Amino acid sequence: MADSPTPLRALVLCCTLRKSPSDSSSDLIGRRVLEALAEHDVAGDIVRVVDHPVAFGVSTDEGDGDAWPQIRQQVMDADIVVISTPIWLGQPSAVCKMVLERLDAEISETDDEGRMLTYGKVGAVAVVGNEDGAHHTSAEVYQALSDTGFTVPANGVTYWVGEAMQGTDYQDLDPEPEKTATTTKTLAANAAHLARLLKASPYPPA
Repeated sequence: MADSPTPLRALVLCCTLRKSPSDSSSDLIGRRVLEALAEHDVAGDIVRVVDHPVAFGVSTDEGDGDAWPQIRQQVMDADIVVISTPIWLGQPSAVCKMVLERLDAEISETDDEGRMLTYGKVGAVAVVGNEDGAHHTSAEVYQALSDTGFTVPANGVTYWVGEAMQGTDYQDLDPEPEKTATTTKTLAANAAHLARLLKASPYPPA
């Protein structure tokens, strides 16, 4: 293995609209990213956000039973955070946009040297859908991750999109398309490599 064996943790925030135990292509591709990361000594978890009462807002805690503080703690404990989202109407899902809005609070959360608490964390993206739009969707999520302190690696997205106006989902494909599988492995290798570099050499004070 080319990477050092320094243990890392990953978190996939699955932004499907479907609550568990419903099948979800976004959940599946997120789990495949975790499987690929495991090959680089990265342990991980997946959170299906819609299963939790996450409130709308742009603070770290919206109160009244908001589940985001618990999810945020998992983000803080992770070295790599993957946003897994379906495409709806050519856009990231509403759940994904809500997650990005909650991450906006990190802009004002800094350490003693002025760095966002998310500095040093790697952000990556996984996208599935039945229409074109993976590049547009990943671009939106990339920008939000960068704005909120995450660092995106080279080839930091894996995706699959089906033909327009048909009903095949990513989860219906067996075997998984080779190109998507290869891209997932590249994302995992680059994300783990970058996370170790940032862990060894943090960003300078703001």
